[in-house]
Amino acid sequence: MKRVGMFVWNHFTNDARVMREGTSLAQNGYDVELICIDDPDDPNVKQYEEINEHFRVYRMKRYPSLLLFMQDSYRFVVGKRWPLVPLAIIWAFLVYIFPWVILPLTVIAILLLKTKVRVLWIRGSLILRMIWKGHRGNYDIYHSNDLNTMPQGYISAKWRINKKPLIYDSHEVQTSRTGYDSPWYEKFERFFIQRMDAMMVENATRAKYNEDLYGFYPYVLHNYPTEEISIEKEKADLHAILDLPKDEKILLYQGGIQMGRGLENIIEAFPQFKEGTLVFIGDGKIKEKLKQMVKERNLEDKIKFIPKVPLKELPKYTKNGYLGFQVLNNVCFNHYSASSNKLFEYMMAEVPVVACDFPEIKKVVDENQIGVTIDPHLPDQIAKGVNYLLENPDKREAFSKNCISARKQYNWEREQHKLLELYQQF
Repeated sequence: MKRVGMFVWNHFTNDARVMREGTSLAQNGYDVELICIDDPDDPNVKQYEEINEHFRVYRMKRYPSLLLFMQDSYRFVVGKRWPLVPLAIIWAFLVYIFPWVILPLTVIAILLLKTKVRVLWIRGSLILRMIWKGHRGNYDIYHSNDLNTMPQGYISAKWRINKKPLIYDSHEVQTSRTGYDSPWYEKFERFFIQRMDAMMVENATRAKYNEDLYGFYPYVLHNYPTEEISIEKEKADLHAILDLPKDEKILLYQGGIQMGRGLENIIEAFPQFKEGTLVFIGDGKIKEKLKQMVKERNLEDKIKFIPKVPLKELPKYTKNGYLGFQVLNNVCFNHYSASSNKLFEYMMAEVPVVACDFPEIKKVVDENQIGVTIDPHLPDQIAKGVNYLLENPDKREAFSKNCISARKQYNWEREQHKLLELYQQF
């Protein structure tokens, strides 16, 4: 049985793609160990977890022990549990006796606790722990998810006498995405691409982009959900949870509450919606901003927010949607080229969509007649799409039924064979 060492730079609590890949490999003759990051703030996240007999998860300790000790000591002193004057006298005395030792140590401590050096220390230590675990694993195949785990995969796979195959699984367009504006990302990615054995991207548009940039066309592995979630019978009662009338239409957005996803435009468009309650399921950096927008417009009774729910539970919530939103904005090529997972999650739940008219998404929506596509940058266009589904219930029902046939094509059960075919080469 071939052993796979897989890396991902997150806590692995809601990463659907990595879960599907690891599970498929484990069910088809591979033994998978996933190396990711611990979350000390969440007691439900375990440092070691068994997904199944051949799929195990190892979460690396997030913070260096020395840093934790220094932070606890600093809080103890600043918390005035000790009088500051005696401490200052002791420190001055030590500086007087050992100036070349105490002063540099003081400066280093301040840097480590209060500047970007602290972030570099945390991330650097974490990367080293992941490399140590990966290298010692001596796996037959190494698999790096996204650019931020390529150093771990490269060193683990290639810095050894008997070099091992390395697969680069790029979930995003690393050189054109929000928060990744530096030209160094392309240089960084190009360096590792020349040293890997295979690359996977999410769709054909991104594969062509990669070909134009680097001169080769990578493997395409779509981010489709499993069809088995479509047979989920249980349904979370969102109407009861939100104290809504049973016949109230829920206009649903599920996913990260982040910049560039058109969420502000949905709120701007809401006063034009003929009916319904807008529900956001998820968490993210701009959630408080959106709540403030809702409050300023006195829409708290019509726009609701629910925290992120576990991946396995999400389909039970999705089923409540009269329609689902996927209105990414064209802020980078990563967004423009996306064929987002939530589009197919709506499909699995037979929820028609109001979606952006970007190439990959528009192709799926229009060819399968599962919703409407609009210009996501214009609130008027979003409102037009929503009202079309509200005012044409027969058309909405036809879109919903079309989801049933469409999900026979866009599902992981079919797509996983591309992953297995790639692995069989090694």
